[in-house]
Amino acid sequence: MTEPRPDEPPGPSEAPGSSGGSPGSLGDELTRLAALHGVATSYSPSLGRTVTASADAVVAALAALDVDASTPAAARAALTARERERDERLLPPTVVCWLGPTDSPTGGSTDGPTGGPATDPVTDGDPAAEADAGLPPPALAGLPPGTRLDVETERGGTRSWVQGVDGTDRLDRLPPGVHRLTATAPDGRTGQAHLIAAPPRLPTPAGRSYGLLVQLYSLLSHRSWGMGDLGDLAELSGWAGRALGAGFVQVNPLHAAVPGPPADPSPYRPSSRRFPDPVHLRVEDVPEFAYVEEQDRLRPLPERAGRLRAAVLDEGALIDRDAVWELKREALELVRRVPLGPGRRAAYADFLAGQGRALEDHATWYALAEVHGSDWSRWPEGLRDPRSAETARARAALADRVDFHSWLAWLTDAQLTAAQRTAREAGMGIGIVHDLAVGVHPGGADAWAQRDHFAAGMSVGAPPDAFNARGQDWGLPPWRPDRLAVSGYAPFRRLLRALFRYAGALRIDHVMGLFRLWWIPQGLPPTEGTYVRYDAEAMLAVLVLEASRAGAVVIGEDLGTVEPGVRETLDRRGVLGTSVLWFERDWEGSGRPLPPERWRADCLATATTHDLPSTAARLTGEHVELRHRLGLLTRPLEEERAEAAADTSEWLALLAELGLLRGTDGGAGGCSEEAGIQAVHRFLLRTPARMIGLWLPDTVGDRRPQNLPGTWDQYPNWRLPVADADGRPVTLEDLAASPRLHALTDVLRTDARAAPGAAG
Repeated sequence: MTEPRPDEPPGPSEAPGSSGGSPGSLGDELTRLAALHGVATSYSPSLGRTVTASADAVVAALAALDVDASTPAAARAALTARERERDERLLPPTVVCWLGPTDSPTGGSTDGPTGGPATDPVTDGDPAAEADAGLPPPALAGLPPGTRLDVETERGGTRSWVQGVDGTDRLDRLPPGVHRLTATAPDGRTGQAHLIAAPPRLPTPAGRSYGLLVQLYSLLSHRSWGMGDLGDLAELSGWAGRALGAGFVQVNPLHAAVPGPPADPSPYRPSSRRFPDPVHLRVEDVPEFAYVEEQDRLRPLPERAGRLRAAVLDEGALIDRDAVWELKREALELVRRVPLGPGRRAAYADFLAGQGRALEDHATWYALAEVHGSDWSRWPEGLRDPRSAETARARAALADRVDFHSWLAWLTDAQLTAAQRTAREAGMGIGIVHDLAVGVHPGGADAWAQRDHFAAGMSVGAPPDAFNARGQDWGLPPWRPDRLAVSGYAPFRRLLRALFRYAGALRIDHVMGLFRLWWIPQGLPPTEGTYVRYDAEAMLAVLVLEASRAGAVVIGEDLGTVEPGVRETLDRRGVLGTSVLWFERDWEGSGRPLPPERWRADCLATATTHDLPSTAARLTGEHVELRHRLGLLTRPLEEERAEAAADTSEWLALLAELGLLRGTDGGAGGCSEEAGIQAVHRFLLRTPARMIGLWLPDTVGDRRPQNLPGTWDQYPNWRLPVADADGRPVTLEDLAASPRLHALTDVLRTDARAAPGAAG
């Protein structure tokens, strides 16, 4: 989500707006009340440094959780009520049970999304994760002896026992799933909870693989309508699997966007994370396209799309998402007039039934947005509630448009599923790696349909740190941890289940958000926020449960400042991390580049990401020149150049020392940019990383980043096609014929499946 930073940067001076005091300065009662609701009163941006949250931020965060702490008396009353509730309840809203290591995550199958084995057996896990498997959850261990426990499983079965009497406290015979637990104490008190029963950890990816990382919109082919689409994704995956020996293709979030014009081009601020965006459809691949009768209206649309494509590829134009969608929408309106055949009609009906109310709400929001605009907070009062009578009447009146948007979701889901099937049939062990954004647009479909689960008046961001003294506000409303717990994490479960329909793996942006998020009250700067904690054990249990059922790998984007213990917890549950070469240094020692043998194994290792300079730009120093041209440097140009050159030189020296700079004089000084890129990837192969990611623009020497953090109008973020070293756009067909690409992928395919550490 943000530009990666070292885990422990040099300690900066106190950030503006922070007091540096102790939590007690907020008052003991407010501090205790905040702790009971998971609201932090202080945080540690680096080792040995504690910053106190402002009282205003703490009070506002509590108010977003429906807790009144506006006055000392109100805080005292809320504290008393919360402590009484805690002491009297038998069970919390959600209880987690980690199953024994012999339990199958899927009830007997560990097949991947397309039926082939995607992972090693779940029993090939971490002893630390298995240590707590089958043990009674702490919430149950504290129940009075003689408490009767009744579990209604999600498939309708029942299990019962008496706590501490009949010896079945281990719960290790429960099937995986989210069950309903009822506790009845000897004194007659009762309590109910959602019981999440999950395998102790995710399966480990089978073997070692390398894959391509690409922003799908940037990958045009000669069949694209002005931006990369799902047809291009299937073509890329089939070719990369068969011809390049790649094991996966990772793409940007393909979530449904807030409709424009102008549409926000960022894939990380979507309208909905649950449903995909139909702008990615390959219109010609919809079966009914061939039977459109109004050819006089349809025929000009691909021709206009060709002009859009030519403008990007030949004339230097930026990718215009709004223009692309306008053409596709017009074509799809015509395609929809073609009746579905009986089999297709039955498949569509199954999809509608399977997606249920979530799809109905999603399609209703888009239908209403066509009439009232794309920010539901500005709609007529009665339409702001998805369950209101006014919304029900509007849904009925707009039934045709609701069906249109439901149909689009079905078509997009089908093409995503087809792309994953193509990848697996091409020999990819994982297939498509999808990306889960950290949140959604406050005015979009998810925020409307799930309004009760979002914290009103709050935005997610990042606190001040050594690299950004003002902090960051990402403009994304956070989920309420209390509402998630009461629902048994239903919104999160359904979101994951939807994504795993067509994902061989899932990358989770800012995976630290499963533990805590920086909440910023509306109207206040990012410096005036505070952390709010989530039940990470429950979030991880849901993640492990759903990914295991799908036979999918999970990759957490854990770059930047990470709370102590988070990486260890993620690793314990089988969630892979993300390691980017330029940030892997010995931060606790010499500060020099980290030797390959000291890298972690359970990660996706890459040379760069969409938020960072390309490897060619890093090696040539062009990333500094770009920031200088845009006025983004905070120090003199020569100082920035010298620091960047020193950083690169240290890495090149290590590459030369390891004998990885081939086709040069063997030293860092004789390194060509192309040879340097190959050496960087040989280095990645020397690490024990289970997955090696190759940024697709690096294969042709692209100098430009896809996104430049800290810019808005100054730089064309999320609108650039893949280009060569001279800035000329490169098509999918050009990539397939590129000698430079094949020279680099030959480096990877030769050694990617070798034992970690042995390649090079």
